[in-house]
Amino acid sequence: MGQRITIVDAFTHTAFAGNPAAVCVLTEPTTEAWMQSVAREMRHSETAFCIPLKDGSFELRWFTPGGEVRLCGHATLAAAHVLWEEGWLEHRKVARFSTLSGELTAAPLGRVIELDFPSRQPSEVEAPAGLVDALGVTPSWIGRDLDDYVVLLADEAAVVACAPDFSALRAVETRGVIITAPAVGDHIDFVSRFFAPRFGIDEDPVTGSAHCCLTPFWASRLDKTVLSARQLSSRGGELEVELAGERVKLRGTCVTTLRGNLTESAPSSSSWSRH
Repeated sequence: MGQRITIVDAFTHTAFAGNPAAVCVLTEPTTEAWMQSVAREMRHSETAFCIPLKDGSFELRWFTPGGEVRLCGHATLAAAHVLWEEGWLEHRKVARFSTLSGELTAAPLGRVIELDFPSRQPSEVEAPAGLVDALGVTPSWIGRDLDDYVVLLADEAAVVACAPDFSALRAVETRGVIITAPAVGDHIDFVSRFFAPRFGIDEDPVTGSAHCCLTPFWASRLDKTVLSARQLSSRGGELEVELAGERVKLRGTCVTTLRGNLTESAPSSSSWSRH
């Protein structure tokens, strides 16, 4: 029997919404080439691979169809969901992950899962060549955090109407581009969309890691630390976020949509080397 794989929709209460992620829980290290091949085959924005460690934590890595990334929220949410659901970890026990972004945790709060991630305050920058033209928007402000550009637009309607030229956007050297604006209505504070064509993802349905940047950005503008967010992709998704000093809490739910086995088993590797 090949490697077990589970598909989970994250940041949603219902199947076939939110952001789908594939999750493989491995029993031993495998090769980067194999993990990348699986991610390309799955064609989700992220495929998560984790290995149990002796101290009860898990090593976790994330691959897009185009390469490995340093941080991913929805696939971490999905990985924790799978660990509890499939018995790798006692359900009420906090999941601890060793990642390229340091230690991350996922705590069960009833059906809701709370992620503890680093806060990434964006700094104002000049727009790189081609960014604004590729988006076809009129920005109110442009900034950047460790990985992504942040483009503030006038209102929610401008976020909805944005129709990027993805070929042109692919030429901008960045992991991704976040567009955001204040939300319309009482129960949502801000909206966003996320584009990452250089990593094989024209538009990501719901991007947890982008909210590591959006949370401090909007917390300072709205003068509140707990906010409700909606990502305006075609699938859509909602999450609650909280600024907690130099950390961000991301809260959401998951739904399993598929369980199966790859016909190809993961090849053994003497090390799980990283870039």
